Amino acid sequence: MYIVIGASSFIGVYTVDEFLKQGCKVVVTGRKNKFKEHYDSLGVDYINLDLTSKEDFEQLPTDNVDGVILLGGLLPANADVNLDENENAADYFNVNTIGTINVLEYCRKNKIKRVISTCSYADVRGAWGKKVITEDEPRDFIYTGDHAVYVFSKNAANDTLEYYNQQHGMKNAWFRFPPVYGVGPHDSLYINGTLRKSGLKIFIDNASEGKDICIFGDKNLSRDVAYVKDVAHAFYLAMQSEETSGLYNMTSGKGVTLQEQAEIIAELWAPNPECKSKIVYKPEVKNNTPSYLFSMEKAKKDFGYIPQYSDFKLMMKDYKKDLDENKYQELFKYVK
Repeated sequence: MYIVIGASSFIGVYTVDEFLKQGCKVVVTGRKNKFKEHYDSLGVDYINLDLTSKEDFEQLPTDNVDGVILLGGLLPANADVNLDENENAADYFNVNTIGTINVLEYCRKNKIKRVISTCSYADVRGAWGKKVITEDEPRDFIYTGDHAVYVFSKNAANDTLEYYNQQHGMKNAWFRFPPVYGVGPHDSLYINGTLRKSGLKIFIDNASEGKDICIFGDKNLSRDVAYVKDVAHAFYLAMQSEETSGLYNMTSGKGVTLQEQAEIIAELWAPNPECKSKIVYKPEVKNNTPSYLFSMEKAKKDFGYIPQYSDFKLMMKDYKKDLDENKYQELFKYVK
């Protein structure tokens, strides 16, 4: 049996689907009641759980649990806090760090040997665009902006996962994510407290209407993104391997330029062949994220992970198919 904490998250929904597809028994937790109906329909036990409440963990199974996937947490994209007016540093540590400790203590007391959690790719921001980033890259993050304390809280949480590995003989791991694409609630996200449409959503909306797609900054800027179905499968593979432990990059291992993204989206979402979006450029407008590329060798070596959607066109074809089939769109409709 596996427990997915944070199964009302975007990645959580796909991860539960993957484990069910693999024939696993799954128990899930979340904090949004509308997801209970979804999991009831799948025959999956759903438990309302607050990561910061030790008492809530008493609801969880204590026998025959093979591992826990921890996807619950507080992310900047979901935090409507303007740092010029307010501060939510304590919230990040209460949820992400203390919450992780509560999960680990539940596991330790019940002899559950593995938790797999997540890590921000901004913990190595200083190396972006300079090299292929491996898991051995020293941390190099910034101390300003709406992601800063989030990164601190996740670093502390993941250091604690490693502490439980060494002190208590566990085999915990954590995945370092770049942006993860797939049908979910992330058409809009909070940036320093302001809700804004995501760049991917802007590209898709414009392509769907035959409008120009505008690329800011360097059109050859290349980013390594991941697809949610690959991520979900990686969780399954990692849980099956005795070698799994510590930090893993969890990306496609392949960069895609802004130009390539715009061309593929313009082609796939064109209303008709005669109404394909024109790509226009504003190189004078700075794009706030530099290039980055991550190595996938450790995940390949330790649990045989090879992403199936590293080709961006294949990824976007599957994404569009799920959109056209209205997959999960009602489930995530009101989720922020």
